[in-house]
Amino acid sequence: MMRIILKWGVLAALVGMALYLILALYAQQEFVFAMLFLVLTASAVFVFVNKKLYAHRYIFPAIAGMGLFVIFPLMYTVGIGFTNYSASNLLSFEQVQDNLMGRTYQSDSIRYDYGLYQTDAGYVVYLEGEHQDLVTPPLELDGSEASVPVLPASKRPTGESLAMRDIIQLRSNLGSLNLLTEDGRELSMASLRSFAAIHDQYTLHDNGSITNNQTDVTYFPDHDTGFYRSADGDSLSPGWTVNIGWDNYLKVVSDPTIRGPFFEIFVWTLSFAVATVVFTLALGLLLANLLQWDQIRGKGFYRTMLILPYAVPAFISILVFKGLFNQNFGEINLVLEGLFGMRPDWFSDPALARTMILIVNTWLGYPYMMLLCMGLLQAIPRDLYEASAMDGAGPVNNLFNVTLPLIIKPLMPLLIASFAFNFNNFVLIALLTGGAPDIIGASTPAGTTDLLVSYTYRIAFQDSGQNFGLAAAIATAIFLVVGALSLINLKLSKVKV
Repeated sequence: MMRIILKWGVLAALVGMALYLILALYAQQEFVFAMLFLVLTASAVFVFVNKKLYAHRYIFPAIAGMGLFVIFPLMYTVGIGFTNYSASNLLSFEQVQDNLMGRTYQSDSIRYDYGLYQTDAGYVVYLEGEHQDLVTPPLELDGSEASVPVLPASKRPTGESLAMRDIIQLRSNLGSLNLLTEDGRELSMASLRSFAAIHDQYTLHDNGSITNNQTDVTYFPDHDTGFYRSADGDSLSPGWTVNIGWDNYLKVVSDPTIRGPFFEIFVWTLSFAVATVVFTLALGLLLANLLQWDQIRGKGFYRTMLILPYAVPAFISILVFKGLFNQNFGEINLVLEGLFGMRPDWFSDPALARTMILIVNTWLGYPYMMLLCMGLLQAIPRDLYEASAMDGAGPVNNLFNVTLPLIIKPLMPLLIASFAFNFNNFVLIALLTGGAPDIIGASTPAGTTDLLVSYTYRIAFQDSGQNFGLAAAIATAIFLVVGALSLINLKLSKVKV
């Protein structure tokens, strides 16, 4: 009995905490996340309470984790791709309206020069107007006063007004004052020498439009673009998030300033991933064959030394190569200049920058391929090579007629995994070139060495015009491309999926 009570008590406590989290998310208007945790909580209770689903409770944490960290982010990204979500369209319509209605401006026509006096009762602000002077009651000016009434002044306070250096020391407390006149006007500090009247920047009308009280221009809410717009086409920032359908996806193929860089980066990304797999496999297989050669002594030492690049953290190796390829002081250019009298522009020439990336990535990736090939080569019967030698075949013939046909099928899933990894190799690009050199004429941050993943990152997080919607659309395209290419490769290699 005690065990049952404890069981249901723990379950009730966990459900209570989950419901508290859901309500907190809902109160913060995070409706999507609130719905996600509601679904996860309901499904968890259903699985763990229903005796018929007893066996499923052991796999439920893995399924919930996949839904929370894989499926939900993917669906959320796809959803953002259909919106104008960006640095200028982060808020909801109500939040944008509240933001605009909360703006104020200071009037130049109603302005008072002032003097600050220190009396026995406290500080006094004396305002000198064109038609009437005003004065405040004694103040502490310790930051506790917010709204202070001002009354007509019959005479100036006795003594000398404080010097400018004293006003500068008190400017933060003076700046927080709101002085209220008898006719309902609000005055605030406009400069170190004057106070001015505060007015609402915008007036909201019943039809949802707003008017700028300074310029008398009226703006209407445009729910297609997510901005308040005037009749002349001017817009107000910030904007709000709206659904724009397939616009982000169509931009990729219709806007020349996006289409050109996107397809250039796509071709380079595909070429980079394929070339990396080919180069690392070729070098890894060559070294694995050499390490299998009976004539070589000290194989353990060579094997250890050749695996070392795999043991060193990738970011360290990348930064070391960045220094080696430095155009002015790098050791590689110093050697090339000494031998051939040339100093290649590794980071400013697109072709050389891409060549450098392939060299570095081949160095980083060959140990993995070498380890795979070493294991597979040991599984090939020696009799096949002996029979091939009796037929007069040499090492090259053995490689293409015996070795490759026997190891390529078990290697194929790993080669596909390597292709997918390098297709999204963000760290290499971010640390080595940062995507540079830039593509001329692109309307979004784009470089000739950018991969699609780094290109997407730069669109989302670089510069002030962060366009999360366009980045999400490109990220969705990357997912579909990588998934399709991987599936095609698996089908062609006849690996069961």
